[in-house]
Amino acid sequence: MKRYILVLFLFLTFSGYAQNSINNYKYVIVPEKYSFLKENDQYSLNSLTKYLLQDRGFTTYIDNAELPTELANNKCNALTADLLEKGGMFTTSVTLLLKDCHGNIVFKSKEGKSREKEYKVAYNMALRDAFTSLDEIKYAYNGSTTESVAATQPAVSTTTVAAAPAQSTVATTAAASPEPVKQAPSATTQVKPDVAAATVAATTATATKAIKATAEPTPPAAGTLHAQAIPNGFQLIDTTPKIVLTLLKTSAENYYIANSATANGIVLKKNQDWFFEYYKGGTLVSEKLQVKF
Repeated sequence: MKRYILVLFLFLTFSGYAQNSINNYKYVIVPEKYSFLKENDQYSLNSLTKYLLQDRGFTTYIDNAELPTELANNKCNALTADLLEKGGMFTTSVTLLLKDCHGNIVFKSKEGKSREKEYKVAYNMALRDAFTSLDEIKYAYNGSTTESVAATQPAVSTTTVAAAPAQSTVATTAAASPEPVKQAPSATTQVKPDVAAATVAATTATATKAIKATAEPTPPAAGTLHAQAIPNGFQLIDTTPKIVLTLLKTSAENYYIANSATANGIVLKKNQDWFFEYYKGGTLVSEKLQVKF
């Protein structure tokens, strides 16, 4: 009995340690090519891994990309993604691994599986299935791996930074305004300093809001999906950004094999509108899409 209690205690301790460890990392580096494949980003597995990690809250980079300073100076601030593939006659299986800079496995997902025959669709669905293990952990970065880097950086004076724009604004206002006619000081014409400062601040705030409103682009309509080109098709991404649908080209124009996290079907264009059609419980479902290619 004591033996079983000890084993259970060790298991719970290890699980807690794994979860705490993954929360220590902000960054994940994704390789250009997985070892079991022949080409870079074959079947879009590497780019899909990057986006699925990003969707769970990580900041991700492909290993050949330019890295931020804190990461370029210390690769131990990041985890590295890897996939284990297990081929079968009727099943495609992949397991997601996240390793630290010493090669230790910090996280290992369940074995994601798919019975689809087409390789790209099968790997895509198996990888999404493996990622459901991350949803159970509920990753949340706690800032641990960058504390040592932040401690070595020189402190920035917030007072100086905040004061600079104010000085610039006052100088600009003074230069643009014509020189006032000098008058004899009197009780009725003298402006109190605090009133003048309040007037300048209000004018500056109004101008800043107007400039910001003009500079900011109009947000896309709710529900609009942006098409991102991938080998053999597109990924439809929302504003999160999150991959909503993966489209694979066919020999017919405006007709794609499509799959999401919950359904497989087709996307086609009818009367200038795009539709995602699939079967659910034996019933054909047709969903209208707003797609921007």
